[in-house]
Parts: sequence; structure tokens; C-alpha cells
Amino acid sequence: MDFFDVIENRYSVRAYLPDPVEDDELNRVLEAGRLAPTAHNNQPFQIIVIHTKGREEELRRIYGRDWFTQPPLVLCVCGLPRQGWVRGYDQRSYLDIDAAIVMDHMILAATALGLGTCWIASFDANAAVELLGLPEHVVPLLFTPLGYPADKPGVRERKPLSELARYERW
Repeated sequence: MDFFDVIENRYSVRAYLPDPVEDDELNRVLEAGRLAPTAHNNQPFQIIVIHTKGREEELRRIYGRDWFTQPPLVLCVCGLPRQGWVRGYDQRSYLDIDAAIVMDHMILAATALGLGTCWIASFDANAAVELLGLPEHVVPLLFTPLGYPADKPGVRERKPLSELARYERW
């Protein structure tokens, strides 16, 4: 699939088939995350691969939608704040941005492979820390289910480019 087709075809999948994701496909998705650019190339993240079978009820404590646990896998991008790059003059951390780039790379790779995902940032972080056994210095930042879509994309409304892009100045 052409890169721009991948971008156009990506959508937030909210219904999944129970079909397994092959290890080769999973590894390609994870590799896309590994190759993502991060500030100062620090790679201050870890990706947790979670198998959903038999864990549906407990995983719904993290995110309560039934479709979250329909696919065979859920991925969690965790940040490592001690390893993240901080801009010197204003102390702005780029950890969240790094995690977003990693997740975006994985989501686009999944789309190219015919897999579905759904970016999830609104989740119970305390439940995630507990259920994933995260150490104190690790922060869960993003989740996505990973599996084959059982739905079709709806109409996506986006603002026109003329409302989003500026040239030279505000």
C-alpha cells in the first residue's frame, strides 16, 4: 500500500475479529515503533504487548469499552521520564511527543498490514500501572487494540487544509 493510501485508510477501529495476529505482523508493527524518531534519539519508551484472551475483564478496568478487548492484542506505549529529553531553556519534556510518534508509527504500520487500531489516551492510568506491573519510574501513556477490523470506516470529518496551514507567519 502506498504511504498516502495508508494515511487515507487509517481509521479508529471499534470492532475487531478474534483472528490471531501473526508474529511476523506484530514484529513489523513493533519495529515501526522502534524506528520512530524521538527527541535526541533517546528512545525513552517501552512497548508492552498484552494478549487479551482470558484477561478481558481485568483489561476493561483500564478502558471500559467492550471492543478494547475484542482483538487478540493490545499495545501500551509507556514513557520512561528519566530517559526523556528535556529542552534546556524552558525545561519542556518531550516524553509525550516521543510516545505519540512511536504510537503513530505503529498505527500506520498496522494499517499498511491490514490491521486495525484505535488510539486511546483516555484510560485509567492507576489500573494500567497495577495490571501491567509497572515500576514507579514508568508511565503508561497510550494504548491501542491491535487486530483485524470487523467494521468499516465511517465518514471522517476533517477541517479543510486552508483552516489548518499557515505560511510564513500566523
